[in-house]
Amino acid sequence: MGYARVSTSDQNNRSQIDRLTEFGVEPAAIFQDKASGKNMHRPGWEHCWKELRDGDILVVTAIDRLGRDLVEVVQTVKALHDKGVDLKILSMNLDTRTATGRLIFSIIAAMAQWERELIVERTVNGLAAARARGKTGGRKAVLSDEQVVEAMARIQAGEKSADVAATYGVTRQAIYRRARNMRKEP
Repeated sequence: MGYARVSTSDQNNRSQIDRLTEFGVEPAAIFQDKASGKNMHRPGWEHCWKELRDGDILVVTAIDRLGRDLVEVVQTVKALHDKGVDLKILSMNLDTRTATGRLIFSIIAAMAQWERELIVERTVNGLAAARARGKTGGRKAVLSDEQVVEAMARIQAGEKSADVAATYGVTRQAIYRRARNMRKEP
């Protein structure tokens, strides 16, 4: 079986299909998507997933055709292996049926995990540095502090929180969250 994906509807996946058929994948067994690779929720991929059986080989032209998020791709390949399906990536000449292919993919998986941890580490460090300079992140508050105090007083006086929230154009959770955060501030 084969899988081909391009990111937008105005792109053409003909070259991927040609490479898959040259490799020996029957045209009827090639599943296609014209969708972003940001997650695995794509109709062609979901149909392909349902059709894959123990002993099958999934062929893709490049690893990024499965998806853009390397961690999610690694999880997908693990799920394929759990299902008894191997993977052949033509651009890398990687075949998980071989010991070398499995080793290389294990290295890719380790690198994906390392990359994810580095991103988290850099984000935490960046936010700490910004806070040290007096900067705060996040989106601007929809309600002023005075509006939150007023809203909480109305709720405590017996008005339904959903009705109070609706008058401000926010959810009741937003009011409670802001009130909680205001109590935490120095």
